[in-house]
Amino acid sequence: MHRSSLAPTDSGLPHSPLRFAPIKLRADPTRVVLRPFNISLDRSDGAGPSRAARLVADILRLDAAAAERELARVEQDFADRHWQMDRIFEARCDAIAAQMTLDITLLGTTRRRLIGAYFCQEYSHAAAAIMNPSMVAHPDQSGLIDGAQRFLMSVRTVGEGHISSIAFREGLIEADGGLRLWPEGGPAMAAVIAPPRTERADACVQIERQAGCNLSNCVIFPVTEAQRNGLEDLRLVRFVHDDGRAEYLGTYTAYSGRAIRSELLRTRDFQRFELIPLSGRAARDKGMALFPRMIDGRYMMIGREDGKNVTLLQSRSLTDWDSPGKRLLEPEYPWEFVQMGNCGSPIETAQGWILLTHGVGAMRKYCLGAVLLDRADPSRILARCAEPILTAAESDREGYVPNVVYSCGAMLVGDRLMIPYGIADSAVGFAHVKVADLLRFMR
Repeated sequence: MHRSSLAPTDSGLPHSPLRFAPIKLRADPTRVVLRPFNISLDRSDGAGPSRAARLVADILRLDAAAAERELARVEQDFADRHWQMDRIFEARCDAIAAQMTLDITLLGTTRRRLIGAYFCQEYSHAAAAIMNPSMVAHPDQSGLIDGAQRFLMSVRTVGEGHISSIAFREGLIEADGGLRLWPEGGPAMAAVIAPPRTERADACVQIERQAGCNLSNCVIFPVTEAQRNGLEDLRLVRFVHDDGRAEYLGTYTAYSGRAIRSELLRTRDFQRFELIPLSGRAARDKGMALFPRMIDGRYMMIGREDGKNVTLLQSRSLTDWDSPGKRLLEPEYPWEFVQMGNCGSPIETAQGWILLTHGVGAMRKYCLGAVLLDRADPSRILARCAEPILTAAESDREGYVPNVVYSCGAMLVGDRLMIPYGIADSAVGFAHVKVADLLRFMR
């Protein structure tokens, strides 16, 4: 378990109230999962068998001894890298058989697993980048003392083909600001689709963690055509309904490779998840962040409909956002002139809603700021940072996308905000600030 006390560090801004932890998460090519290896099921020449069909035929031509030897080689190479590998192979074989209308009732276990192995691959989901974290209170807060809180954090990871996925980490924030990250402690495992599966592009898809996989080892990959090229920038929030029921909601960007849209992740326990497409004109944009409760009978979101300014959105429906937004913030200071956006859901305090923001200035340099919104009427701005609270320090500006700092959601712990943030799309760092100090930093 990693532990760090947060200590003052130069952020490049002499008056910034933030304090920083030396802990950083970085891209890690050793974190691999088993994923489907997709081989064409279409006929190659319009008449003959498909490439996949020819591969299955080659496997079935092996005699029993050869099939057993080949499966033994696969197990020797990969068994210690993947838990429940044989079960995954059998499930993959069943899926291929269903797609090819192949009768596998007479196949033995060896051939089923071998077919599954040929249609699987290792994928290093965080080999290229890790970025844009979002932190919320953990569902399990039992047994804690002295003001400590458990947290869970989502991160965007990027692997081969620049495909983005959602991964998680768990940990503990102590009363004095000390930060502990729980070890991943085992192989990563991809969440799987829970039956029944629908093929409608606008339908909700249910997925679930595999049996025995803890949350810090769970990875959510794209599972629909609209998500084909990535699930980007999950903004988690613990949402409390008017009747007191709580659940975890998260908006993210689904990218097909041609188009984007906003979708909603919904879960109560982080064991089973719903992935729900959002509808309406606002859902065609990126960076939507949900308020953690309804206000005056309406759901509210922070959005950016024009790519430059921050808007306030309202809806009677959690999944339909067709009403035009009201402009809430526009660039005012030089570090915001290119564009502004949110850095996660607004956080409710006694003084008002604290909304972390990002601004982009000269040389495409990203900075983090904050505004204070009225609790009863979030369209009213009470205070605003004239200078950023966080910018790329000299030691943090290098990476996959230099000069970027970015967060998708902070967490209130006692009298301070804990802010995880992405560094140059290559790492994740941690900072915290006392609410009183942050408010004094605003105008």
